[in-house]
Amino acid sequence: MIRSGARREAIAAEAAAARKAMAAGDQGAAYRHLERAHILEQPWAGLHSWSHWAMLKLAVGDGDVREAAGQLVRLAAGCLLSVAGWLPAGNTGRARVSAIRAMPIPEDLRRLCES
Repeated sequence: MIRSGARREAIAAEAAAARKAMAAGDQGAAYRHLERAHILEQPWAGLHSWSHWAMLKLAVGDGDVREAAGQLVRLAAGCLLSVAGWLPAGNTGRARVSAIRAMPIPEDLRRLCES
């Protein structure tokens, strides 16, 4: 996966949008932005962990035990997998999807991931 300045800018934009949605209490929008950030963040261990931490906070706030448990596992493993470079492309990072399942990358993010 490519690490570029444009990709980092897109991560910052998605993170800001997620924070704004969380502050507004819009969990659906927050998760959508966090999923997009997660797809972009995978090559960076710290950033990758941030999206899982933010998803964990949302899950706890929603009382979603399944999502919270899944995020705890992903927090523990995600950093190591980033460092090892073993990450399924396009994976959104949510507990409802297998952590090892590659998924289609949205078109607007694909150019950032492949260029």
